Amino acid sequence: MRFNKLDLNLLVILNALLTEKSISRAAEKVHLSQPAASNALARLRAYFNDDLLVSSGRQSLLTPRAESLVEPVREVLMRIDSTIATPPEFNPLTEIRTVTFLVSDFTSTILMPALLADLSKSAPGIRIQLCPQTMRAEEAMEQGEADFLIIPSQFLAKTHPSVALFEEEYVCVTWEGNSKVGDHLSLDTFLECGHVMANFGGDRSTTFDGWFVDSFDVKRRVEVMAPTMANLPDLVIGTDRITTVQRRVAQRAAAWLPVKVWTPPIKIPHLVQALQWHKYRNNDPAIAWLRKRVIDIAAKI
Repeated sequence: MRFNKLDLNLLVILNALLTEKSISRAAEKVHLSQPAASNALARLRAYFNDDLLVSSGRQSLLTPRAESLVEPVREVLMRIDSTIATPPEFNPLTEIRTVTFLVSDFTSTILMPALLADLSKSAPGIRIQLCPQTMRAEEAMEQGEADFLIIPSQFLAKTHPSVALFEEEYVCVTWEGNSKVGDHLSLDTFLECGHVMANFGGDRSTTFDGWFVDSFDVKRRVEVMAPTMANLPDLVIGTDRITTVQRRVAQRAAAWLPVKVWTPPIKIPHLVQALQWHKYRNNDPAIAWLRKRVIDIAAKI
């Protein structure tokens, strides 16, 4: 099918080329052979009268014309997917579909087990894919590679709808043999202890860490950095270190680890965990139904 002399079938490979900036990766993404992707690029270059993708050393770069196409092409494909490709009716008991969530290890540990148990009965044909929140989580949602993003509210994208799921407070955790903490945890002891914290990479710090530095103009002495949040209590065992985690994480750890849970010596704002989805899937009946299930389950945890 053509529109203004453009073969609309080329939009999918064009989107992949603009996103991946590589013929081979774009071909793999849309399940084409590399020669077929190269041929498609040649046709696109002829239509736009622009190279679109140019070599620069060992990498390829988008031309200014290609850069200007990134957002419009993505928007067109998302609109098509949400208005034409989406079935008008949805039956959770018969629906066969894969739904992708971008989640942290905290969400995977605290919320997802209850949600998966519910969906196994209410929507047995829906397959759930849980993906880690990388530095390109928002981009993955923008591209339609993920259906939902569950993330602290301050990291939400402003251009897409969202809803708060639940609040969580922070507590401190130490090994029960910690020699620095006595009968209570003071601020001086809190700062004296070496700290174990999560480091997610990029510019995104934990909710607590950013607030702590901004509020007290002092940094904790971080001695251990881990790529996850859920296992931080494990990492203080056998040491005089301390970690600050969500209460639900601490409670799970205290049930089977030799650790103590402390009220923080400072008042820490609560974490607000939120659910976000793409604006063009707001009226997708399957997404709307799943959104309600997530909200209902989150209210019970």
